[in-house]
Amino acid sequence: MRINDEITAVKVRLVGDNIEEQGIFPISKAMKMADDMGLDLVEISAKADPPVCKIIDYQKYLYQQKKKAKEMKSNSAKIVIKEIRFGPNTDEHDFQFKLKHAQEFLSEGSKVKASVFFKGRSIIYSDQGEKLLLRFAVELEEYGRAEQMPKLEGKRMIMMIAPLQKKK
Repeated sequence: MRINDEITAVKVRLVGDNIEEQGIFPISKAMKMADDMGLDLVEISAKADPPVCKIIDYQKYLYQQKKKAKEMKSNSAKIVIKEIRFGPNTDEHDFQFKLKHAQEFLSEGSKVKASVFFKGRSIIYSDQGEKLLLRFAVELEEYGRAEQMPKLEGKRMIMMIAPLQKKK
């Protein structure tokens, strides 16, 4: 977006609320009109023939754009990831306890990162870890869906579960 002296076109089309007579003007007259109002001549659409310009307070315009962007960012959904850790030989009671927590996290709208940690030689039980994570995902089907199949990264196996979207 070019402003004032940066505009290279010979003629421009002026638009806006603060202009009595909208139309095509030589660049010198458009610049003079902007100076008389104490505002800036801003090129809105450079690809048009002739380019479309508007007389506005450019600093105020930039401020409003930043304010809009900040507001959009604050309205966007923030994704929280909760982690639940298992061992390859997690017993039933611990599994049910962690399952209950995962259900709470998913119903709150948080993602759940379930991981099985293998210590030392327990890596030989990686198939048990995979079964554990798959069972975990099946038990949580009514609360969330698995984003990926369990995958082994070093000495731990990871699986992400996203909450189901609530119907409005």
